[in-house]
Amino acid sequence: MKLWGCCASDSGRVSRASRGKNDGNWSCDFEMDGDKGEAKGKVGDQVMQNPQALAALQDRLDNMPHGPSILENLPKAVKRRVNALKNLQVKSAHIEAKFYEEVHELERKYAALYQPLFDKRKGIVCGVVEPTDEECEWQSDHEEEELSEEMKSKATMEEKKEGDVAEENPSGIPEFWLTIFRSVDMLSDMLQEHDEPILKHLQDIKVIFSAPSEPMSFTLEFHFEPNSFFNNTVLTKKYKMKSEPDAEDPFSFEGPEIIDCEGCEIDWKKGKDVTVKTIKKKQKHKGRGTVRTVTKQVPNDSFFNFFNPIKVSSDGELDEDSEFTLATDFEIGHFFRERIVPRAVLYFTGEALEDDESFEEEELDEGEEEDGEEEGDEDDDEDGESDTKGGDPQPAECKQQ
Repeated sequence: MKLWGCCASDSGRVSRASRGKNDGNWSCDFEMDGDKGEAKGKVGDQVMQNPQALAALQDRLDNMPHGPSILENLPKAVKRRVNALKNLQVKSAHIEAKFYEEVHELERKYAALYQPLFDKRKGIVCGVVEPTDEECEWQSDHEEEELSEEMKSKATMEEKKEGDVAEENPSGIPEFWLTIFRSVDMLSDMLQEHDEPILKHLQDIKVIFSAPSEPMSFTLEFHFEPNSFFNNTVLTKKYKMKSEPDAEDPFSFEGPEIIDCEGCEIDWKKGKDVTVKTIKKKQKHKGRGTVRTVTKQVPNDSFFNFFNPIKVSSDGELDEDSEFTLATDFEIGHFFRERIVPRAVLYFTGEALEDDESFEEEELDEGEEEDGEEEGDEDDDEDGESDTKGGDPQPAECKQQ
């Protein structure tokens, strides 16, 4: 089942559906002249305001027969040559697949170089390693240079006053990973209040790549200190990938893609399983009319359901909800691998979040600017008349998802 593409060399690409060139979208621009065009435009407005009419129009557009392709109109000799080009394209796709396999090997090689740094990060976070004064020096862009001596003195006095209440030197960096979970929208959506005491014991997250002799995959390892919730010290989530063109649709190949994921069993201590909750129900006997109370366990929302993913069947068939859930799972796994683990400290401080938000705002501003230009064009077409009551403008284009 092809749901999500994860190119090792492109941290920004997760979903093929997010790429414009193959998403099946199309747009049509209408240009009309004179009264006839104005009349048609008003009809178009009425259609756009009526969901039923719009749905009917969409259905008709979906079922319209497509015109003959370019290939059908070509001379036979030219068709043969085009077929030869398509065969070359298939061979190119297979070479591209080999390229991505080597990229995966290169990524695995460099993961070994990063690991000592990540191990030291874990030591500092957990309080096992105390960095030297030299390692702790960080020249901020503004703070150190702009603070006057008077401000520094005042800050020192405030710190002394608060010293009686706050702990002066806590071990490591408390709640490092939990803070990241709270800050990142994709993770905070999964986080429940009853998960937080458990995640306070999370010491590290690692990405482990498959060995050269194994099928392409990566595994997320969540390392926990001993705690009162479960006996595991490591929880794992494995994402299986493939990097080869589909035999039936080789031209759709765009790089490695996640095809399945596999969780692990959590050895919960008695009464500590946050993925289930106990409810009580009253049952009435039909004949005797007596009432009894029964207790049963039902699924409960929790981040730790992440380790019990939906299984992909052999035929790859899933209902719409399950497909969406699995696709979201793939996206989260990719985000851990490409963003959270390599840049954890920047998500802890919020600097990575600011970068992400700035990028999204730039895209939004660009879209808003385009909308403004379209609305300005429409106002010009209507001889400067504008609907101050928020009426529906004439659509400049129609799009099919």
